Amino acid sequence: MSNLFKLQNFLILGCCFIFTGCVTTGGQGTAVSGSAGGGTSVDANSSLERCDQPVGTLAVDDGRAADWYGRFGSATNVTSIEPLLRLAVQQSNCFVITTIGNLRTDSRLTRITELQRNSGEYRAGSKQHKGQRVAADYYLEPQIIIDNSSIGKVGGALGGLVNSTVGALAGALEAKASVVTLSLYDIRSAVQISASEGSSTATNYGAALGAFGGTAAGGLGGFSKTPEGKATVAAFIDAYNGMVQALRNYEAQDVKGGLGRGGTLEVK
Repeated sequence: MSNLFKLQNFLILGCCFIFTGCVTTGGQGTAVSGSAGGGTSVDANSSLERCDQPVGTLAVDDGRAADWYGRFGSATNVTSIEPLLRLAVQQSNCFVITTIGNLRTDSRLTRITELQRNSGEYRAGSKQHKGQRVAADYYLEPQIIIDNSSIGKVGGALGGLVNSTVGALAGALEAKASVVTLSLYDIRSAVQISASEGSSTATNYGAALGAFGGTAAGGLGGFSKTPEGKATVAAFIDAYNGMVQALRNYEAQDVKGGLGRGGTLEVK
C-alpha cells in the first residue's frame, strides 16, 4: 500500500470521527448528565429547564410495552430511555417520580414489600404496614414518531477536501433525524394535560466505513449505532424542555356544562 493511499485512508478515518457523535436537538444542545438527589441536582446540563417546586407526583412509562421499543433497541443499541428521562425529570424538580410506570421496578419493589411484610422473618417495628405507597398524580408517556429517518447527504461538508476518494466518503455520510413526543395525563380524570414534540439529528457514517474494507468496517461498525441512539434520547429531553415551558403558563381547559357531560357540539 503506497504512502499516499495510507494518508488518504487516515484522512478518511479522521473525517469519520469528526462526525462521530454529532448530535443536535431542536433549537438547543440538550443532553442528560450529572445526578440528582431529592430536589438537588449535580452537574445537570445548563439547558435543562427547572421548576421552583414540584407540581405533583409522576409515573413514567418505561416504553417496554410500546410497539417501537424492540425495534428501537435493535437499531440503536439503546436498551432503555426511561432512566435518562427519570434523571432529567428529577433534576428539573418539576415532578416527584414514583416507581409506577416501570413494570420491572414496580414489580420488584412490590415483591420485596410482600416478603418483608408477610414472611415473618423480619424484625418487629420494620414499618412494613400498608398505606405507605405514594400515588402518582400524572402519567408521562414517551413515543417515537420518526426513528433516525434520513434527511439527506452531507457530502458537501467534506467533498473537495482532498480528492474524489474523500468526496465519495462524504457522499456516504447521512444526516438522520429523530422526532418524538411526550404526553402528560392526569391519572384521576384520564385527561391529557400537556403534549410536546422534540427532535434531534445525528450523523450516520456506517455506510462510509466500506471505504476501508471489511476489516476496518467490522471494527468500527459498532460506533455507527451510537450517535443515532443518543440523538433519540436527546430528542426526548428536547420534548421535555418544551413541556416544562408550556406548563409554566398552564391554564386548565374548561367546557361549558362541565367535562364529559355531552359537550357543546350538538347533534340534531
